[in-house]
Amino acid sequence: MRVVIQRVKEASVTINGQIKSSIKKGYMILLGIEAEDNQADIDWLCKKISQLRIFSDEHHKMNLSINDVNGEIIVVSQFTLHASTKKGNRPSYIKAARPEIAIPLYENFVACLGSACDQEIQTGTFGAMMDVALINDGPVTILIDSKNKE
Repeated sequence: MRVVIQRVKEASVTINGQIKSSIKKGYMILLGIEAEDNQADIDWLCKKISQLRIFSDEHHKMNLSINDVNGEIIVVSQFTLHASTKKGNRPSYIKAARPEIAIPLYENFVACLGSACDQEIQTGTFGAMMDVALINDGPVTILIDSKNKE
């Protein structure tokens, strides 16, 4: 399981011209799921994300978590995070989980993150064509892969 976390001043997801979700200060999280991913990956990532200290304290040092700043979160499924570009010019997505595997894992991730951060998590719509807008704060962008825990 791979996530790209962007610290944002605001973010939104629009589908077919309608805003599905929007937040102010917080995280825009893009989530890529592989077929081998499981609940252990979800649990590890949710704990890591909820405790990640990338918001500035009064000394302008990244020392505060999403919970410390009462930040909001949007999670968007993003199978292209598992693109392989080793051969040719057209990325391969063979490592990305098929929807029958990915959807339950995506839903479990959102629920787990909501519990870890004690808030309702905003989402996109799995498999939909989405317009994602954000103002990256910093910019701060963090990549975490549950297969690289060590």
